[in-house]
Parts: sequence; structure tokens; C-alpha cells
Amino acid sequence: MEPNFDLFGQPVREGFGNRGRPPYEPTEKDRNKVKLLMALGWVNSRIANALGISPATLKRYFRADMKERDAMRDRLDARRFEIALEQANAGNVTALRELGAMIDRNDRMTIEASMGKGSDQPAASKDKVGKKMIDEQRAHAADADLMAELESEAATQNARH
Repeated sequence: MEPNFDLFGQPVREGFGNRGRPPYEPTEKDRNKVKLLMALGWVNSRIANALGISPATLKRYFRADMKERDAMRDRLDARRFEIALEQANAGNVTALRELGAMIDRNDRMTIEASMGKGSDQPAASKDKVGKKMIDEQRAHAADADLMAELESEAATQNARH
């Protein structure tokens, strides 16, 4: 007997809708989906909803995968680089461009992370220039411009006399 599938492509478990709870049987497809969703930063309740199970069932059957939550994004990115490199080596020009763009994004991210760590103060605590200070700086600049203009006029008038 072939399994039935719901609207979203999930297999409908045998005995679903009858009395008692049908046993959950995780598949390799479910494991991959959990890893992907963790890599995307989804929370447990959202992942459980995507699989059609409770958060407790998610924790019970995917405990080992969930212990590696922090590494999932790195694994996903590494796999994307690997696929792009394979396609670029096969002569796919679009994949070569995408690989270059991925490397550029990675380099920017690395530089930004290293610059952020080198800062002694958090960005929020650095001195901010307020509106009053900006107005004061503009007023001083305007005064200096006016004085320079008056001096140049005086110099041209003295030159005429």
C-alpha cells in the first residue's frame, strides 16, 4: 500500500485521525529538512510545525541533530560553496560568477567580523554628534566664510584706492 500525502507533500501516517496517536517514524528526508531549517535559523516550534509534529516529538527524535544547531549554517554554506565549485569546474560560467560573488560576500563578512572585534567600544557608546553640536559647527563655518569674504572685499577695495 502506497502512503498518502497531504497538501504539502508530507506522508500521512497510518492511523492518522483514528483514536490514539500514530507513532512517528523519522525519515532521512525529515532529518535533512530539520538540518536545513536549523541552518536557516528557525526555532524549534517552527521546525516542528513544518514537519507536522509537536516540539516534544522533534526533541525526542532529532536530539542529536539539534545539538549541532550552531554548526548547521556553516555546513550549509560549505555545501553551497562545494556545489558552486563543482559546477564552475565543469565549465558552468554562471556558477563561476556565483562562486566569485559568494567568495566576495564571505571576504566582506570576514573583514567586518574582524573590524568589529578590534573595536574597544561598542558602536552604541561612541560619542554621537547631536543637532545642537551640528548647528554650532555650521555657525562657526559660516562665520569663518563670512570673515574670509569680508577680508577679500576689503583687500580688493584697498587695492583700488
